[in-house]
Amino acid sequence: MTRLRADLLLLLTALIWGAAFVGQSTAMDHLGPFLFTGTRFLLATLVVLPFVLTESRQGPPLRRDHATLMGAAGLVFFIASMTQQAGLLATTVTNAGFLTALYVVLVPIIAFMALKHRLPWIVWPAASLSLTGTWLLGGGLSGLNWGDGIMIFSAVFWALQVLLVGSLARRSDRPITLAALQFGVTALLCLILAALFEPLSFTDMAAAWKELLFTGIISGGLGFTLQAVGQRYTPASDAAIIMSSEALFAALFGALLLGERLPLLGWIGCGFILAAVIGVQVAPQLPPIWQRRKTG
Repeated sequence: MTRLRADLLLLLTALIWGAAFVGQSTAMDHLGPFLFTGTRFLLATLVVLPFVLTESRQGPPLRRDHATLMGAAGLVFFIASMTQQAGLLATTVTNAGFLTALYVVLVPIIAFMALKHRLPWIVWPAASLSLTGTWLLGGGLSGLNWGDGIMIFSAVFWALQVLLVGSLARRSDRPITLAALQFGVTALLCLILAALFEPLSFTDMAAAWKELLFTGIISGGLGFTLQAVGQRYTPASDAAIIMSSEALFAALFGALLLGERLPLLGWIGCGFILAAVIGVQVAPQLPPIWQRRKTG
């Protein structure tokens, strides 16, 4: 797969996640966070399971160390998802959206400082531009509290998830298996917590069936699997910037489906995010500045 196709897959992932934001919001009217997340990723696991079996027959055998690391990635995925959900109990959706987007700059920082990865120059301005765009799109921060601290904690784990997925998808050559293990671990842990702390109501689950199907099958099963496939060919730092366009698509679908309207600064923020996404795709195709000067 070419880098361009991988980037387009990640852009499609962001579009799907942005569309799912509406369903994730309305589902909370009927279900608790553990039951909703557990059911959602149980559906995602069941959807991708046939493809896992096909991948296991056609792809390389799954090494034990890769399986262990995939399980660890599933635990990171669970922590990121549930700390984000817990933070939403105390903070605003606006604050949550911006603070979660911190993973866009955390990914290159962790990759550079902890993993010693060499990064293209475009990553730093593009990450900053994307974060600024998210800030403008959400209207900034207001009324910081302990929920915002949890959101920052969650962003660290989302950054780790992006780095783990990129590394494991390339090393194991089993991206669908990786996605399924993430789903399975998260579904199991969430459903156990739901049984302990939340009421189980089939009536409420039936009331949220549309949201569960979309966020489970499309956003979960398809979206996160596309992420794993795309990250085999796109560096984690670039992938984080491309997937940050989720905020842009969330605003778009909020306008189309919920009648929400963006102020001028929100549209400027969308432009910043779009510029960052285009930048990380176009810049690698250009010759270095010193080379252009020399040939000129």
